[in-house]
Amino acid sequence: MIPYQRRTQMLQLLEKSEVVSLDDFCKKLQDVSESTVRRDLKTLEAEGQIILLRGGGARLKKGSYEVPMNSKSIKNVNEKENIARYAAGLVKDGESVYLDSGSTVLRMVKYLKHKDITIVTTNAMIFPELQETKLKCFLAGGEINVSSASILGTKTNSDLQRMYFDKAFLGANGFSDKAGISTPDLREAEKKQIVCRNATEAYVLLDSSKSGRNTLSKVFELGEVTIISDKETDMLLASGNYIVAK
Repeated sequence: MIPYQRRTQMLQLLEKSEVVSLDDFCKKLQDVSESTVRRDLKTLEAEGQIILLRGGGARLKKGSYEVPMNSKSIKNVNEKENIARYAAGLVKDGESVYLDSGSTVLRMVKYLKHKDITIVTTNAMIFPELQETKLKCFLAGGEINVSSASILGTKTNSDLQRMYFDKAFLGANGFSDKAGISTPDLREAEKKQIVCRNATEAYVLLDSSKSGRNTLSKVFELGEVTIISDKETDMLLASGNYIVAK
């Protein structure tokens, strides 16, 4: 196993448990020595992704880690499915639609497959979802973030600045009174802001588990963009700009 894969697995373990001990890392990462685990933990700490604890344990540094796409896809499945189905119902034939990276947005594709629309996306996971559909789909160019399956960067932004959308459906990692709608990646934030400016209508798909979560980079103020969520919360009520998927 290469170091990148090993450290990604370690971050996934930390994402599932608040604190993971050195012994637990060694048990979960088969055939990996304690000294290797210690080195990886020090590397992750130097990168600002984790905090080392006395006794060899570690915990995630809040808001620093972009949860891998395959981990996101198995969480809050029913809530995400309802949000995706509702969001897809807003799309009309003949429209141009932007689909962002993110597991909830990706779930929209199966509900769009019979519509006569044009999709622009930066979601690198979309290809299997396009099988047996007649959807016209354009993929923006740029760098692929392997963990989040998102295409982003200078080239991506340049492509998106020349495109205009009837509707845009965006993902994010959290929303709160303090941080607004946020993402751990500054490049993701910039990309979403460009898309929002070039869309007649923009929606952010956020299940309620992301309520109160702050991550590194604010994308929008609460209320600036319509949030589609699975249930009403006090925070959404205060924002005044949301839809509960039913």
